[in-house]
Amino acid sequence: MRSLFLLIIGSFLALAATAVFAQAPAGTPAREIPPPGLEVPDSRKAELTARQQILSEKVALLAKRKSPEIDKLLPDVEIFARAIQLAIDGNTFYSEQDIKNADRILDVGLARAEELSNGTSSWTKQTGLVVRGYRSRLDGTVQPYGLVIGPDVTFDGMPVRCDIWFRGRSEKRLELQFIHDRLTSAGEYQLSNGIMLHPLGRYCNANRFAGEVDVFEALEHAQANYAIDPDRIAVGGFSMGGAACWGFTVHHPTRWFASYPGAGFSETYRFLGMDKFPERLPASYQQKLWNLYDAHVLAENLFNVPTIAYSGDKDRQKMAADIMVESAATQGLVLPHVIGPDTAHKIHPDSKKIIAERLAVLAEAGRVAVPPSIRFTTFTLKYNQCGWITIDSLGEHWTAANVHADLVNPESPSGITIKTHNVTGLTLQFDKQNNPFTDAKEVSVGLDGQLFSGLNASQFESLRLAKEFGKWKIVTEAPPENRLVKRHNLQGPIDDALMDSFLFVQPTGEFASSDVKTWVHEEMTRAARNWQRQMRGEARLKQDTTITDADIRDHNLILWGCPQSNSLMKRVLDQLPVEWSSSRLVVGQKQYDPARDVLVLVYPNPLNPDRYIVFNSGLTYREFDYENNARQTPKLPDWAVIDTTVAPNDMTPGNIRDADFFDEFWQVKNSGR
Repeated sequence: MRSLFLLIIGSFLALAATAVFAQAPAGTPAREIPPPGLEVPDSRKAELTARQQILSEKVALLAKRKSPEIDKLLPDVEIFARAIQLAIDGNTFYSEQDIKNADRILDVGLARAEELSNGTSSWTKQTGLVVRGYRSRLDGTVQPYGLVIGPDVTFDGMPVRCDIWFRGRSEKRLELQFIHDRLTSAGEYQLSNGIMLHPLGRYCNANRFAGEVDVFEALEHAQANYAIDPDRIAVGGFSMGGAACWGFTVHHPTRWFASYPGAGFSETYRFLGMDKFPERLPASYQQKLWNLYDAHVLAENLFNVPTIAYSGDKDRQKMAADIMVESAATQGLVLPHVIGPDTAHKIHPDSKKIIAERLAVLAEAGRVAVPPSIRFTTFTLKYNQCGWITIDSLGEHWTAANVHADLVNPESPSGITIKTHNVTGLTLQFDKQNNPFTDAKEVSVGLDGQLFSGLNASQFESLRLAKEFGKWKIVTEAPPENRLVKRHNLQGPIDDALMDSFLFVQPTGEFASSDVKTWVHEEMTRAARNWQRQMRGEARLKQDTTITDADIRDHNLILWGCPQSNSLMKRVLDQLPVEWSSSRLVVGQKQYDPARDVLVLVYPNPLNPDRYIVFNSGLTYREFDYENNARQTPKLPDWAVIDTTVAPNDMTPGNIRDADFFDEFWQVKNSGR
């Protein structure tokens, strides 16, 4: 896959506000991120390359054994080989110490390879600092994460607490530096009888997009290998990690027993200083898409998870918690805010002690298995679950949707009362062990003024309700497999397709014009390069003529080209609500010029409605946005038409002629930009 990619393409930074929104002068390229490293002496590079190749060869030999146990543990070895290879190829040694640290990393990798070859794996039962690896479903690459396993953890199967700690921004902390840190530094917080999990997050992205998936893949791997109590998992972080923590808190509020974000940012508009430059606001669809990761508009969700915010009293990033405190107050919530005295951008030791003590009390109680009340807000079905409530469909995406649900008489529940806004489908679900209605003779549901009575406890193992023509009804039949409606993980926007397994599909046919051909190949190259540099992966690539049924089954397909050049694009076009040929490009009521204009979109794949297809786009935020994490939001909605005669740059893919969201049934709204 690496060779295919090559064929295609042939300092800690403080997150300041205000000035970061100012656009660079026209023609000014964005900074190179990751920045180039120092020049490694040829002799030293040759030594590291030789040792890295030895480790890679050992990995390959182990893989050839086809042993399930070896396959399971092989990523724990492969992460070391990959870290050094990426540092050599990407020129990301930033100090003489980095070069020395590379030797230690290779030592650990070679020692693990030897152990695994002999049928042992001592690191899997090791306390203290441990680095593990998993193979990501997104692109098949191995990704590292760190653990700090407390000295009192016994590996006897007794479930223990686990805190996920999101790291701060450092443009010079890639795989090599991250692994070394995780082998040598315990971090801000430690647990004596628990585990601190440190995800890499696929580099500097505030754990958004692939960085978000990384957290859950690392947690899933840790849960498969250690006895982690699902009711005692918390999230915390500082600086960029604080921003990440706010997102995980409001998006998945009933997943954690507690949250403790520090500094960072919690929204886009004020943090980037847009309130001072209202004339520079981006397109309305971009503003709507801020609601994907803005935490302050989801402050109601703090009702469901104990949260302790932290700020230094002199920290410019105190604004993040201040905004969340303000937003929580509008929902009638009081958000605890621990403030470090006479402190800038760091965690005060007294504050850390206060937070740790409060977390210990919350951990003792653990997560509430069946919350008696739920208050939940979302703008997208991407984040649609809170406790025993799952939102299945919305009236309209990117408009606030709310659910307020309460058990009737929580001590001896006999029903549920629910109020909703902008919601058209719900599922109420309790597992058998925690079903609160087991002893109830009959159960009722009051939903937006309607009453459903005479229900039994077993129905609440999965009770689906849908709203049609303004009235709710109980749904007993499974939805059609090919239903064309926005639903969880098939709701857009374009960037969402790169949050699951994806495959770039390269065109092999003739193009409608040279302008389109040049644009497509340059953008495909750029997307693959940026995935490698910013998401630390390798985009899978196949030609359109070689796509198999298994590819269609297993991947979101990123189709590059036009209907004349990409046979798969031509194959699905007649099942999309657009028209595109060598002579016509039509979206809704508007026509465009296929000799110069290109269609970009995301849509359920007609060949596999459980997967996406994408036309002509990787991640929609670009190099300019890599300079500040708060700018890393989707820049295009569900579809756009790009004028390819305007050269792409570090901010846009060209002249965006029109762009909009599809409606809830994946049809064109006919509104455009």
